[in-house]
Amino acid sequence: MGKVIAIANQKGGVGKTTIAINLAACLGVLDKNVLIIDSDPQANATSGLGVYSDRIVGSLYDCLVEEVDPNTIILATNSPNLDILPSSIDLVGAEVELVDIEEREFRMKKLINKINKKYDFIIIDCLPSLGLITINALTAADSVLVPVQCEFFSLEGYGKLKNTVNLVQSSLNPNLTIEGIVMSMYDKRLRMANMVIEEIKDIVSDKIFDTIIHRNSKIGEAPSLGQPMIIYDAANKGSANFLNLAMEVLKQNSDENAATYTPQTNLNDE
Repeated sequence: MGKVIAIANQKGGVGKTTIAINLAACLGVLDKNVLIIDSDPQANATSGLGVYSDRIVGSLYDCLVEEVDPNTIILATNSPNLDILPSSIDLVGAEVELVDIEEREFRMKKLINKINKKYDFIIIDCLPSLGLITINALTAADSVLVPVQCEFFSLEGYGKLKNTVNLVQSSLNPNLTIEGIVMSMYDKRLRMANMVIEEIKDIVSDKIFDTIIHRNSKIGEAPSLGQPMIIYDAANKGSANFLNLAMEVLKQNSDENAATYTPQTNLNDE
């Protein structure tokens, strides 16, 4: 059974989709079979992995609302060992359509149960909101990975998400845990960024990953070409950041090959 990790934060613009795409791709490069579920109707994870409308025969909407078999919707990407269950704009209406359906919070869990044995990891890229689709993701997940931007208002979104996680734990998914917090969009030139990291370490009791995702121009370029960083520019520091994060996730999940891994640091900044 694959480990299901939801990547979530109510606050927008913190790098959720970027981390979802690149963590999934790096796990794939490290010989894990990985599925990314794009649960955002903007479908940025879908296009960011080079999967465009001409290839899509269905989307997460069809699986959640019409209960279409996800095996007929999932597509391979150009990144090794990485598949995607794509999203589409149709997902905008899913929350309204699911409201009157019995056990509506468990629709994503039911679809994941149909495919779980095929993958080592299933990464869910969540909406920047705490609506029914995100509740579905948290109900289906084993853990939540939380991107937090290196700025002073970053803890607000995390606090609201933590409250939602507690509610899901108490009523829908008692086994849900926090996988960890990833500091993102770090700019070493800004003293404030370092202050925020230290403040968060003092305030937050949950695990904070050692890996910090730096600001990097090529991280922004890669999705426009439909590629994760590890494929677009493996020698870039951004790729090293995401590879280090993937190894931390593997080590945290008792992967034998991660135990002796040495983090990569000596790579190009841009």
